[in-house]
Parts: sequence; C-alpha cells; structure tokens
Amino acid sequence: MTTPNTDREPQATPVKLSTVKEVIAYLATQYPQCFSIEGPAKPLKVGIFQDLATGIAEDSPISKTQLRQALRVYTSSWRYLESIQPDIARVDLQGAEVAKIDSQQAEHAAKTLAESKARAAELRKQRAKVAQAEKADKKTTNTPNKKTVNKKPSGRSNQQVLKSKVNQPQPSKVQHSVQANLAVVSEAELKAGVHVLVRLGQAPMPATVVEVTRNDVTVQLQSGMVIKTNRDSLFQQE
Repeated sequence: MTTPNTDREPQATPVKLSTVKEVIAYLATQYPQCFSIEGPAKPLKVGIFQDLATGIAEDSPISKTQLRQALRVYTSSWRYLESIQPDIARVDLQGAEVAKIDSQQAEHAAKTLAESKARAAELRKQRAKVAQAEKADKKTTNTPNKKTVNKKPSGRSNQQVLKSKVNQPQPSKVQHSVQANLAVVSEAELKAGVHVLVRLGQAPMPATVVEVTRNDVTVQLQSGMVIKTNRDSLFQQE
C-alpha cells in the first residue's frame, strides 16, 4: 500500500490587487500594445471587457468587478478622452487595429472632456478665492494694532469709527460663502460613476466615484490619480 505524500508544499494563494491603480498597471503589463499608464492612450476596442473577462481564472490577481471599475476609470481620464478622434482605429488586446471611431463617438468624447475640464477650471477658481480670503485673513491677524496718542479722525466720532469697523466683512466669512453651496453627498447618491467634489486640504477637487465600500470611497481625480477617502469628505454643489 502506497503512503500518500504529506510533505507536499501547499500551493501559494494568489495575491489579489487592491486598488484601481494597481489593476490598470497590471493590464498595462499584460497587454502593453493595448493599455498604458502614461503618454498618449490608444482607443480600446468596443467590448474589450468581454475579451479580458474570458481570461480571468481563479488564480488571477484581479476580479471581474475590479476589471470593470478599472476600465471605467481608464476610459474617463483626460488622456484617453483626447485619443478619441474621428477615423482613428481602436485596438484589441494584442494592439491590432479594429473598427474606426465615428464622428458621433468622437463628439461624445469631446463633450465629456470639455465638461470635465470646465468643472476643474471652476474648482480652481473657487480654490483661488479661498486662498485669497485666507491670505487676507492671515494678513489681518498678523498686522499689529497701532496706537495713536491724542489723534482723532476729523469729522467722525469714536463711536462712528467703532461701528464702521464692526460692520466690515471678515475674511473668514468670505471663505465660508465660497463653499456655502456645497452639500455632503447623500447615501442614496453615493455610487460608482457619480461626479463629486472631494476635500483635500482647504478646498475640494472634482472627482468621479470609482468604488464604494462600507467605510471608504475610492475616487479618481481629474488628473487620473485614484485615492481612497471617507464619505464625509465628498460633496456636491447644491
């Protein structure tokens, strides 16, 4: 009777990728003629998700859900939208040219790109206003009070001068008014594909929701960077 070999080493569990950025880097490594992580992007074949999904095995480091999310982020980046031009051929996983982009597809990509850049420009404008208000607030705080001896403003009483100073708008209130039209994204509206504003530091930045988990939300910034943040940091304009 043959004794079974119990000394066989157990098979290593495949390491699963955890972020969209890692999944995109993995696709660029596996299919360099199709995907890239920098420089001009190539338009992807329509239905490429199905081509990729058929190659996902049990030991694959990515899941179909991760694949779908990564493709959504990849195809919504500025550099990819800029590649969608009329009569430019799409490519399959091996880089072979397939169907060409028609005018309707190119117009849709151009519109999406313009809207995305407009949101980014508006946010930069808001951030500039906030920075200006903060600078004015800091300047006011750091300016020492100058005391004058036996000097009164001509034609105005001390009570009028005090009232004028009280009625002056405070820089902190200016900052508050800039962001007063922002509201926290509700639980019902927080889902993949929704455009939001994510607060990084003092001012929010435009982003697109990629994945929603129990405690965290993964978003993609306009620059293409993918970050993980909490729900309380996401806003929408009212």
